[in-house]
Amino acid sequence: MKENHVGVVGFGTYIPKEVETAEEISEKSGIPVDVIKNKFGFHQKPVPGEGDGTMEMGVKAAKACLESTGVDPLEIDLVISIGEEYKEYPLVTTGIYIQEKVGAKNAWGFDIAQRCGTAVASMKIAKAMMLEDDTINTVLIAGGYRNGDLIDYQNPRVSFMFNLAAGGGAILLKKNYGKNRLLESCIISDGSFAKDVGVRYGGTKHPVNEENVEESKKSLDVFDPEHMKQGLAEVSMPNFLKVIDDSLSKSGYEREDLDYLAILHMKRSAHEFVLSELGLSLEQSIYLEDFGHIGQVDQILSMELAMESGKIKNGSVITWVSAGIGYAWDACTIKWGS
Repeated sequence: MKENHVGVVGFGTYIPKEVETAEEISEKSGIPVDVIKNKFGFHQKPVPGEGDGTMEMGVKAAKACLESTGVDPLEIDLVISIGEEYKEYPLVTTGIYIQEKVGAKNAWGFDIAQRCGTAVASMKIAKAMMLEDDTINTVLIAGGYRNGDLIDYQNPRVSFMFNLAAGGGAILLKKNYGKNRLLESCIISDGSFAKDVGVRYGGTKHPVNEENVEESKKSLDVFDPEHMKQGLAEVSMPNFLKVIDDSLSKSGYEREDLDYLAILHMKRSAHEFVLSELGLSLEQSIYLEDFGHIGQVDQILSMELAMESGKIKNGSVITWVSAGIGYAWDACTIKWGS
């Protein structure tokens, strides 16, 4: 009996046309332009324009994915939203909204959230559901991201998040697709960092009121800077490399087999360190210096750019890796081609 598997049919992205440049951020923050470009590692980043809501960008990416793959929306059995909680309306289920907007009338949908690890986590969840449930054969994963709206450039505690940008991404998976096989994943989460970063106002702890209404508009903040800095210095990079190694190992590969790394945007030195540790050249990944960090969309965007530039070929072993506040580290491996 042939073993069931899950294959990647294709991707879709939506990147807003409007951008914010390193020069503009330098003027707003007082941080020198060369620090933003060379240390933070981005020259510009897309920012939302009119109509670029979180949910709507997820819809646009999903439609782009369906158009590029030629898949009929009626074939979709499940829609998983990887869009951010910061969206047009609180408590609206984005997965169900995307289902309706793309015409996936035979599907059902839900949302998941793990900050910037959500796309990789969704791949693991989708694969497990598809292999367990005979009624789930085609899955659309999609969502938007614009958490950069919540960043105050005058707050030095969040300077590491000045790269937060905007956009949408989508992935289409099919059971027994016969190529582009989604292999194994590894996820680590560490709850000791769970309350170190968050949006300070707007929840039940600190509801928005007359006194904090202006401050609440850009209140994504680091609540415990010292704990986060010291704690992550010890565990973050080891966990980052561990999930990559474990995903590869469980998939039957080692570091030397890796052909391409789809990695989130991070400061330039960290990006280069990871590649060096894995024995990869700079050409075996793409540094998203013209896009900044679009949260969980980064790996999808990296894949699209890599395919357009010929970095991914038949037989390529690809690993997606991400890290998200909370804190979580995620990796999954794909064997591209038949």
